[in-house]
Amino acid sequence: MRRMLTAALLLCTNCSLLAQSKDLKPTYDFSLPREERIKLAESAAPPEISGKATVYLLERIGYVKVREGTNGFSCFVDRQTPLNSEPTCFDAEGSATTMPTRLYAEGERAAGKSEDRIKAEIEQGYKAGKFKAPGKPGIVYMMSDHVYILIPGTDQIVHIPPHLMFYAPYATEPDIGSPPSAPNMPRLIRAGQPDAVVVVFPGQHAGH
Repeated sequence: MRRMLTAALLLCTNCSLLAQSKDLKPTYDFSLPREERIKLAESAAPPEISGKATVYLLERIGYVKVREGTNGFSCFVDRQTPLNSEPTCFDAEGSATTMPTRLYAEGERAAGKSEDRIKAEIEQGYKAGKFKAPGKPGIVYMMSDHVYILIPGTDQIVHIPPHLMFYAPYATEPDIGSPPSAPNMPRLIRAGQPDAVVVVFPGQHAGH
C-alpha cells in the first residue's frame, strides 16, 4: 500500500494538502444523505458509464449493493485505508476479480479486524484461490474530483487528481519499461502483486 500511494504522489503535480493533524478523521462521511453518497460513487466515471453500473454504498457494516447495473461496471467508494475516500468504477473484469477483495476488506473492518490482519488474509486468499487476479486487460475509472488518500507514515491526507488505472497482474517495473518518475509517465503500483495496476493521469504533460 505504501508503494501504491508513493507512486501516485510521484505522478501527481497538482496534489493539494487537505489535512495535517494528529487527530485525522476519515474523509468518507457516513452521515451524508444516501443519494449524495451514491452520487459520490458514480463520480468516478463519466455518467454514460456510471449511470448504467452496479452501485455499492459504503455503510458502517461494509458495502451494500443499492443498484444492479447493466454494463458490467461496478462503482463504489474504495478505501485503501480507513481514512481514505476513493470513488472508483471497475470494469467487468475488475468487478469479478479485484473488487471482491475490496468488499471483503470493508466487511472485516466493520467486524473490528486490524489492517495488518485483513491484508494478510487477502494475501492468503489469493494464494488459496479464494480471490483471483484479473485475467485480461481492463480499466479502472477514478476520474472523480473527490479522491483523498492518507500518505502512509504521516498525518497528511492529500487530494489526488482524476486518473485512470489499467490491470497489470504480477507486472514489474521492467515490464512497462521502468519509466522515470515524472508527471507525463505511467507508473506501476503494487508491483509483482496480483492486483498490480498501471496508473495514468490524463492531461499531465511535461511543459504544460
